[in-house]
Amino acid sequence: MHFASATLDTLEKMAVTEQLDVAGAIAARVRSCRADRGWTLDELAERSGVSRRMLVNVEQGHANPSIATLLRISDALGVGLPLLVDVTQRPAVRVTRAGQAPVLWQGPSGGHAMLVAGSEPPDVVELWEWTLAPGEWHAGDAHTTGTRELLLVLEGQVELRVGQEVEVLAAGDAVAFRGDRPHSYTNAAAAAEPARFALTVFQPGVGQGRGPS
Repeated sequence: MHFASATLDTLEKMAVTEQLDVAGAIAARVRSCRADRGWTLDELAERSGVSRRMLVNVEQGHANPSIATLLRISDALGVGLPLLVDVTQRPAVRVTRAGQAPVLWQGPSGGHAMLVAGSEPPDVVELWEWTLAPGEWHAGDAHTTGTRELLLVLEGQVELRVGQEVEVLAAGDAVAFRGDRPHSYTNAAAAAEPARFALTVFQPGVGQGRGPS
């Protein structure tokens, strides 16, 4: 019993440490990209639609910004989300080992989303691994014009909503849809098991002045 409690405490500490590492990496990249462009915090706030206060917290590594907030910042900077969360310069073949991908979303019941791979602008491709615990859901804002997404259910069942359209997807089902429309992913509350899916996001023309559709 004591061993189990100690193990749980260790895992929680590891999770907190990982979150701090990711927050620190994002902070350094945002500061660097903003400085490269000669922008003030007010200028970045105006271009991104993210409040100056939030940007200050992000640049200090004190914030836990949502995926939507990170997308707004990366779009405004013209770098794309993969580059924003990966501050290391890597060779042409970039491998993300198991357990090394940044966790950019955590659900209240243990679900999480990891950005496992991505490309650089102008045509950015993101590869995500998502896990939703029973009853969890995530709503995504409409991305920039032309964004497309591909989703493959690996385990469980996922309810996908794009605008007013709803599709229920089982393990092995795949779907292509417009990411420039409001959308959400849900593991229905009645589900008894986690839902796990792979998600690819294609965002063309990052940094070229494209706006939401």
